[in-house]
Amino acid sequence: MGHVTADVLGDGSRQAGGAAFYSALQAARLGLSAQIITRGVAAEIESLLEPYRSEIELVVLPSGRTTALETLGQGTQRTQRLLSWAGPMGEGVHVHTAILHLAPVARETGPRWRGHAGFVGLTPQGLVRTWAADGAPITHVPLEAQLLPQRCDAIVISEQERESCTALIESAGPILAVTAAARATTLRLGDGELRTVAVPAIGAVRDDLGAGDVFAAAFFVSLRDGRPAEDAASFANAAAAVRIEGLGASAIGSRGDIEARMRGAE
Repeated sequence: MGHVTADVLGDGSRQAGGAAFYSALQAARLGLSAQIITRGVAAEIESLLEPYRSEIELVVLPSGRTTALETLGQGTQRTQRLLSWAGPMGEGVHVHTAILHLAPVARETGPRWRGHAGFVGLTPQGLVRTWAADGAPITHVPLEAQLLPQRCDAIVISEQERESCTALIESAGPILAVTAAARATTLRLGDGELRTVAVPAIGAVRDDLGAGDVFAAAFFVSLRDGRPAEDAASFANAAAAVRIEGLGASAIGSRGDIEARMRGAE
């Protein structure tokens, strides 16, 4: 659940983006039935997702605009401007799912929903973002507790969000993973114990857009399947490695691709 975005790249091209998109596509390629619940202009979002519509179901809550981001650079050097915003999704969204991934990009998801979710995962990157107006740069602010979901089983944040999510990291709670690009992923287990999980060596980063969302999807799916947190993080790190060694969303791997990448890292 979250905004599918129109990502405007440095060369002026537009492509589908947003954590909900990358996460859902990874879940689908792991063999799950994946549905995106988003908000925006239905025809525009359907056009952006056309290459992937055979893999992902889509529900678009109507809005006069689709969220659009100008995205420049990679990794810690990436900068973004919010060009347009589809607005909040509200708290009346109905779900019935084994795994609910709350995947905001721009403060659109609320803390409550209707229906059933067996497992709830959160990537709060969009909850710590702010912007002054359309066209303004996106900056980070401290996470507000009232924006957190009513229940949560696991959380994934990146090193870029660490400062904004300090209170979340330091308090006891659900399993939490902090990704750090090529450096080891840090896990905080449910009892507060900290572990680190190595990241596979990568020859060249071709395109890392959405890699964190791919990690989150693989991590949540693995946890829901009953894997221990460290094993789930290893699988998720391999999924992210497969993604960034290729170009675009088409590089998101299947379960077989990811397991082969894990064997190659041993």
